[in-house]
Amino acid sequence: MNFLLRHPILRLVLSPQHLKRTVSVGMKSIWLHKLRSFLTALGVVFGVASVVAMLAIGEGASYEAQEQIRKLGSQNIILQSTKPSDSSGNTNETRSIVLEYGLTTKDITQIQRTVPGINIVVPSRFINDVVWNFDRKEDTRIVGALPIYPEMRNRSMIIGRFFSDLELAERLPVAVLNQALASKLFPLNTPTGKAVRVRGNYYKIIGVIEDETAVAGADAGGTNDSAEQMFIPATTLTDQYGDTYFRMRSGSFEAEKVEFHEAIVRVQALDQVMKAANGIRRILELNHKKEDWRMVVPIELLRQAERTKQIFSIVLGSIAAISLLVGGIGIMNIMLASVTERTREIGIRRALGARQTDIVVQFLIETILLSGAGGVMGVMLGLGIPVAISHFAGVTTVIQPWAPTLAFSISVITGIAFGIYPARRAAMMNPVEALRHE
Repeated sequence: MNFLLRHPILRLVLSPQHLKRTVSVGMKSIWLHKLRSFLTALGVVFGVASVVAMLAIGEGASYEAQEQIRKLGSQNIILQSTKPSDSSGNTNETRSIVLEYGLTTKDITQIQRTVPGINIVVPSRFINDVVWNFDRKEDTRIVGALPIYPEMRNRSMIIGRFFSDLELAERLPVAVLNQALASKLFPLNTPTGKAVRVRGNYYKIIGVIEDETAVAGADAGGTNDSAEQMFIPATTLTDQYGDTYFRMRSGSFEAEKVEFHEAIVRVQALDQVMKAANGIRRILELNHKKEDWRMVVPIELLRQAERTKQIFSIVLGSIAAISLLVGGIGIMNIMLASVTERTREIGIRRALGARQTDIVVQFLIETILLSGAGGVMGVMLGLGIPVAISHFAGVTTVIQPWAPTLAFSISVITGIAFGIYPARRAAMMNPVEALRHE
């Protein structure tokens, strides 16, 4: 019990007057060497600021990536048709070929009938063509979709509406543009109510939908080959282009027959997604001799993003820890110099009755004041850096509420850790030898 009462930390807690007097002496000692104290604290300032800023940047990058993946739908499974790798070997350039690959009606039917836990399957088809508005034209991905497509892909309408079931059934020539295409074809006015031309066909624009952000590893669900997109009813697309798409390429005809370029599978419950994905994979492997399909499971990408975030945080934390380590070494160096300068003072205090614990507490208080002041300034600088980055670079940053507290706590702990040795060295001085010091 007596040992515990002699412990410096407990003595500070149990003796407020002693603590107040020691802090006052420590502040006076620091104030006597203002420039040196400020330069010493700078190491901690930059270390703490780097902790707060790097955590904010890392959290922002992770948040942005995870939000993009969530837009694909955590309960969705995205199937995409891909051109087989050996399909490009056309030795006769003048010969017309028909390349047939990708998802089929048979695949969609079997998935709906045999895989448990499936809510709905929404297939779509893509055509790359030129869209005209008078003399303005853009290479565009034309998507033949179903009315439920925006809901499945978590995409909001900016202006107007998406086409309806009636327009799908009637095969009407209506279209919805994404923001990128609308801004290029109609830079000065609102596109809704106007018409665009594709080849010899005109489509009435009924709405503008938000752009789809590319997701690393997902190819944005297969629709990101072109930033400009136009959506029309799937039945209208089939009427206009037929089952086989022809185009001229390098002096030869190229023809592709793809029933569906993409299919979005919505699973009833989140915990059934991986089981459903495995069942769908087996069906497609049985139905397709070549690898002309791929599967994107957003929940898998989300887990990968979370693992990447952890690694990223560890790396950034290590860099920030090195900065704090350098700051801590600076504090230790200055405190050792201070001990040498104040040897006679230490001897006088010991001669007047100060114990070793009093000397230890005195130098630890000074160290904590230095590191604490550096921590406060570092937190303020660290909170400002992410704001500046977001403003000038347009990068998303997220400051977690616990980050400033964590950074400040680390700065104080660093000060204590690197202040113990100088404090003990001061306390272990022989009082007689200290009084003789000049």
